[in-house]
Amino acid sequence: MTNRPVAVTGTLASRVRSIGRGFAVTAALGATAGAAAAAYGLWEKEQFGVREETLPILPEGSAPFRVLHLSDIHFVPGQRRKAAWLESLAGLQPDLVVNTGDNLSHAHAIDPLLAALRPLLEYPGVFVPGSNDYYAPRLRNPATYFLGPSKLKQDPQPLNWPRLRAGFGMAGWVELTNRCQSVVLNGLRFDFSGVDDPHLGRERYAGWPRGTADQDSRPHLRVAVIHAPYQRVLDHFTEDAADLILAGHTHGGQICIPGYGALVSNCDLPTWRAKGLHDWESKGRTTPVNVSGGIGTSRFAPVRIACRPEAVLLTLTARA
Repeated sequence: MTNRPVAVTGTLASRVRSIGRGFAVTAALGATAGAAAAAYGLWEKEQFGVREETLPILPEGSAPFRVLHLSDIHFVPGQRRKAAWLESLAGLQPDLVVNTGDNLSHAHAIDPLLAALRPLLEYPGVFVPGSNDYYAPRLRNPATYFLGPSKLKQDPQPLNWPRLRAGFGMAGWVELTNRCQSVVLNGLRFDFSGVDDPHLGRERYAGWPRGTADQDSRPHLRVAVIHAPYQRVLDHFTEDAADLILAGHTHGGQICIPGYGALVSNCDLPTWRAKGLHDWESKGRTTPVNVSGGIGTSRFAPVRIACRPEAVLLTLTARA
C-alpha cells in the first residue's frame, strides 16, 4: 500500500510527458504544414496564365472578336515578373481590352503599372475603378473575410486615382464610371455601360447609349462593365438586356480548396461563381457573366492557393 501512490504518480508523470510530446509533434506538424502552404502560396501567386473562353453572342455573320479582360492587378513597385507578363499580353493582339479595376496596391505603383501596360494601351480599351484604385489596402485579419464582405477602414489612405485615370484616358481607353458610351470596333457597334465600384456602394446606372436612328439600325452589342459583381448589379444589367457582363473583385476566392473551390467571394455572389463564365438569370432574362479570378493580391496577403492569377481572353463569335 505504501508504494501505490508512488506508482500512480509515476504513471501520471509518464502520461503527462506523453501528452506533451503529442502536443509538440502536432504543433510542429501544423507549423510545418502552415509554412509549406505559405511557401506554395507565394509561388503560385506568380504563376500567371490566360483563361480562354468562346462566347457566341455576336450578330449573325460577324467575324470573331477578341476581348482581353484584365482585373485586380494590385500592382506594387518591384513586381518585375508581373510587369513582364503584363507586357507580353499584347502578343495576344486583342480587339479590345476591358479593365475592371483594382489596379493598384501601393501609392507609388502608378508609373510602373502604366509602363507595364504600355503595349496594351495601344489597343482600344474601356475601364472602371475598384476600391483599391481609390484607397491603399491595409493589414487585416484574413479570418474577417469569412464574416462577410470587407469594409472600408476609417481614414483610408487615398491613392492618386485621377492620375491613373488620366494615364488610361490619354491612351484612348474609355472610362465607364457611372456612364455609357458607344464605340465602333471592327465595324460592329458596342454599347458600353459601366458603374463605379459597387463594393463601396457608388454604382449609379447610366442606361445604354441611344445614338442616332441610323446607328441604331446597325447590329450592336450591349456590354456592362463593373468591378464587384454584387447580385443587385448583375440583376440590373441582366434585366436591362445586357448581352455580356464583365466583372472582377473576387480574386477567384484567392485561397481555394482543390476539388471544392472558393471559400469566400468578398461580396454576395455565391462562391461557386467566384471565377469563370456563367449565366446570370433575373426576371426571365439571362446574361453571360465573366468573373475574372484576377491577376494580383493585396500586398498584405501575397498568396494564392489553388487559384492561379489569370487574364481572360474571350473570343466572341456569331450566334448560331
